Amino acid sequence: MDDDNKKTNNVVSGRFVISKTIDKLLLELYNIYSFVLRFFKEVFVPPYEFKEIIKQCYETGVRSLPLIALTGFIIGIVFTNQSRPSLAEFGATSWLPALMSIAIVRAMAPLVTALIAAGRVASSIGAEIGSMKVTEQIEAMEVSATHPFKFLVVSRVLATTFMIPALMMFTVFVALMGAYINVHQNELTSFTTFFSQVFEAITFLDAFSSLIKSFVFGFTIGMVGCYKGYNSNKGTEGVGKAANSSVVTAMFLIFIEELLALQIITAIRIA
Repeated sequence: MDDDNKKTNNVVSGRFVISKTIDKLLLELYNIYSFVLRFFKEVFVPPYEFKEIIKQCYETGVRSLPLIALTGFIIGIVFTNQSRPSLAEFGATSWLPALMSIAIVRAMAPLVTALIAAGRVASSIGAEIGSMKVTEQIEAMEVSATHPFKFLVVSRVLATTFMIPALMMFTVFVALMGAYINVHQNELTSFTTFFSQVFEAITFLDAFSSLIKSFVFGFTIGMVGCYKGYNSNKGTEGVGKAANSSVVTAMFLIFIEELLALQIITAIRIA
């Protein structure tokens, strides 16, 4: 009892268990863990917000298509131009289709798509939910018998989780078309020859691993944006911070996940 009283007195008097920074970090990690755990509990329990999920899929996927298409097309052209001089020194420009296929499918398409979505989608989710939080709209939804966590968080995380892989496949197609146009203009390679070399260079592991990475990236983007927005405060300043930190945190986690995925896939490839 005396020990419990001492701990209580320490908390009341403003003392910390370890230090202010470490205690804050551990508390943040616990809040993140609770938030993610709550998502997995809510996602399998009815009622299901199908209309909101479809709406968020449209906002996440369809509205991102123009930006994804432009970026993917430019990547295909630029990366082909940058690779040609190095291959030309060895007389190996015929390897360009295979090189583009491996680079785009394995790494560039999933990573670029996720980063663009993190900049566009995560900030939008963080700002939207953050504004609802500071204006007490979430509390009003609870009073009106609407489940705000399922309506706001679950729907958006599911939308990003399923739409980022679809956007990634679209990026692969557009980037390869940009690469084909560049190769055709310089080497006069036919459409059939180019894409036969493209599909010969990639394996099932390449396509499957990129798809799995995109699912993980999409889940990360949605979860980060929702968490930052759902826990924002301090009025309009908090909304801005939620949008900004959503982008920064999502991009940082995407790079970490890409690094970990690379190590796992390399180990599988070697085995």
